[in-house]
Amino acid sequence: MKKSFVLIFFFILLTATSGLCQPNGYHVGPRDILSLSIHAGGVEQEKIEVTVSDQGKINVPFIGSVKAQGLTLSDLEDAIRIPLEKDFFISPQINIQVKEYHSISFFISGAVKEPGKYEMTSSTDFLELIAKAGGVLTERGSIAYVLRENHDIDLTNPDSAKESVKEAIKDRETLKIDLTRLLDEGDMTHNIELIPGDIIYIPHSSKLDQAVSKIYVEGQVKKPGVYDFQPGMTAMAACIMAGGFDKYAAISRTKIIRTANGKQEIIKIDLEKVTNGKISDIPIKPGDRIHIPETWL
Repeated sequence: MKKSFVLIFFFILLTATSGLCQPNGYHVGPRDILSLSIHAGGVEQEKIEVTVSDQGKINVPFIGSVKAQGLTLSDLEDAIRIPLEKDFFISPQINIQVKEYHSISFFISGAVKEPGKYEMTSSTDFLELIAKAGGVLTERGSIAYVLRENHDIDLTNPDSAKESVKEAIKDRETLKIDLTRLLDEGDMTHNIELIPGDIIYIPHSSKLDQAVSKIYVEGQVKKPGVYDFQPGMTAMAACIMAGGFDKYAAISRTKIIRTANGKQEIIKIDLEKVTNGKISDIPIKPGDRIHIPETWL
């Protein structure tokens, strides 16, 4: 069993450093650096590098600001070609390549050696992210949880209520990965392809003596209730185990209610900023109560 995992891990280390491949159907995101060239009349009119702004836009020669976030490279080429063909050139050819990926990021916590947020340069699967995080700990559990955003939403529609990060987070679904079959038995069918923005939590082994240690998740989550505390668990991880957030969850106003020595302490945390990597997640303790309030809107 261990030998097979070592071989898998070694294979990942080799492939992780091989040629960078562009993800199929990749959608451009903030801070990505793009190589843009414009050909017309058999001549290269422009060739520049542009950085996608935090607002998801790029500045294109001749036509100015263009919305890039959420578009595939092919769609973005069309969005540039149409106004160029209308006002400037006959049958212009647009070519766009991603020079640096900065919007492919993942957050992993729990039973890994180096939990945290990771930015990748190409499409990534579960095992590759595990390798980036230094590998799993020996006391890891048998199931990994993946909190995934609903990617059927139209990020290019400015009138869509789901364009905001807050709405996207609420629409996440929870997937499970069988770590026993993947890591111990080498069943690669459980090595899923990750999607940018995935949040992964690997609980510690349930064999640890945690029978009397519980945490409570309440409010606007899909499965509120009592859960076994696991070493290394964080506020976000607890919400993942509770099925993720409901539609009207105000995750920026999350509270951790902790009682120690007869005194109650309330710890506030903005889980929206946690998912964006702007602040660190907060470790929780046995007996903590995580409350996700309802939005005021």
